[in-house]
Amino acid sequence: MEYGICNLSVIPLRAEASDKSEQVSQILFGETFEILEWTERWVKVITTNDNYEGWIGRLQFTMLGHIAYMTLKETPPPITYRAVTQAWKKPDNSVLYLPVGSSLVFLKGTTCQINNEQFEIIGEIGETENLEITAKSFLNTAYLWGGRTHYGIDCSGFTQAVFKLQGVHLKRDAWMQAEQGNVVDFLAEAKLGDLAFFDNAEGKITHVGIMLNNEQIIHASGRVKIDKIDSQGIYSEELKRYTHKLRIIKRMA
Repeated sequence: MEYGICNLSVIPLRAEASDKSEQVSQILFGETFEILEWTERWVKVITTNDNYEGWIGRLQFTMLGHIAYMTLKETPPPITYRAVTQAWKKPDNSVLYLPVGSSLVFLKGTTCQINNEQFEIIGEIGETENLEITAKSFLNTAYLWGGRTHYGIDCSGFTQAVFKLQGVHLKRDAWMQAEQGNVVDFLAEAKLGDLAFFDNAEGKITHVGIMLNNEQIIHASGRVKIDKIDSQGIYSEELKRYTHKLRIIKRMA
C-alpha cells in the first residue's frame, strides 16, 4: 500500500478523475490518505480521517512512507483552531495560508516538516474554543458543495469541521453522521452540540445542523446561519417558510 499527505492548503477531492468532475470533499494541509489507484494525471485515494474516497491531481500532494503514515494514523498531530491567521513559510520563502482544521504535521517547536519539505509557523496556533464559539466563527461562510473551510463549506462539512476542533470524529456525509451518536427523544431535550438531521420527500437524510439550544440551529444552507427550529423542522425568517423537515436529533458525546 502507498500513502500520501497534503502539503497544500486545500486539495479538491473529486468524484471522478477529471477537473470537470464535482468536488465531493476536500483534503486539508497535513491530512493523510491511502492511494488506491494511479492514472497519468490523477490518483484515487481514501482519506484517513473519514474513509472518504475520491480523486486528486498527481501534482497536488507528496508521498508518505509507511512508518510515518502509521505514526500519524495512531497519533493524530495538533490542528489549527484559527482561520486566516495561520500561515507557513515554505523553503522558497513563499507563504502558505492554512485553513482552520489543518494538521500541523511533525510539529516541533515552531517548525513543521513533511518529508524533506519544511514549513515555519507564522503567528500563534491558538487554543481550543468552546463549541458555540467555534460554530459561530463560520457564520456567513458561503455554501460550497464538498467544502470544509471558512472559504466555502457544505452542511456536513460544517458539522464535521466544528466537531473536529472539539476532538470529536464525525464521518463526512449527513446520512453517515446520522448513524453516529445517541438519539435525543424530544426536541425539548436538545442542547448545545446536538446534531439535527433532516430528510427529503423520499425519506433520505440530506441535511444536518448543530443545535445551539432547543429552539435555534446553526447550519450551512446558502451560507452558515442561525435559524429557528421546532418539531416540524427549520423555519427561515428570511423566506418566511419551513426549509428543512426534521427527521432525528442525535447526541455525539
